[in-house]
Amino acid sequence: MQKRIYNKEPLNKLIVVNKPMFMSSNSYLNRIKRKYKNKKAGFSGTLDPFAKGCLIVAFGQYSKLFQFFKKTPKTYRAVIWLGAVSDSLDIENVTSISEEKLLNTEEIKKELKSLQREIEYYPPKFSAKKIDGERAYNLAREGKYVEMKRSVMKVFDTKFISYNHPFITFEASVSEGSYIRSLAQILLESLNRVGTLSYLNRLNEGKFFYENEKDLNPLDYLDIEEINYSGDKLYFEQGKKILCEYLDKKDDGKYLVKFEDFFSIIEIDNGEVKYILNRVMR
Repeated sequence: MQKRIYNKEPLNKLIVVNKPMFMSSNSYLNRIKRKYKNKKAGFSGTLDPFAKGCLIVAFGQYSKLFQFFKKTPKTYRAVIWLGAVSDSLDIENVTSISEEKLLNTEEIKKELKSLQREIEYYPPKFSAKKIDGERAYNLAREGKYVEMKRSVMKVFDTKFISYNHPFITFEASVSEGSYIRSLAQILLESLNRVGTLSYLNRLNEGKFFYENEKDLNPLDYLDIEEINYSGDKLYFEQGKKILCEYLDKKDDGKYLVKFEDFFSIIEIDNGEVKYILNRVMR
């Protein structure tokens, strides 16, 4: 008789895992599902296969909360390999390696600091961006023409770590959806050098850090205002219509309502209360 891999019992669990290098985020999620013996799980913030680090994973009802988590700024530690050229701007598709002249460390620090701003840029062709419904990296791998649209990233902070020729190590805290591969190319252009990323480690996403997969309370990470409800709890339990008069705030918006054993996320729209997520068990 075949041994059951997954449990049937529902599991509400929020953790941060440490994705290893050279594995897709989806493949690592499948490994985590097997580890906790539960199929119903998702992750937020895809990491490139060559990258490692912080990946938020939620099981059960908690997987519905990703849109409400505060996940910025995201902080990365990256290493640039001077002289290496890659179609994907990382070490997975290196096409040539040449010697580059030594740089002045102070110049690197100066140009790195100048990146602390809002930047318009082109995302990498080898990325998960969609073009006419297709992932850009699929088109790029097939050798098809890929035209990327300009995007905007906010760089909140940068930190110089070291320069051991031909490797520059730095950290950057950026907005959601930013590509450190592209940021590295912008830095290289300012230094009049060529290179590619040889290492990328996501250290955190907002308040989410990897801490040996410890259980996290989702209420500590929600980026949504909490309001009080003075009516009968049974209305929430049964998904009945909620009247604005029983809420202590009536302005339009999305809100969190907490009870001892569950919580709900609602939206007030022109005086009408709508459920977004109801009865997420704690």
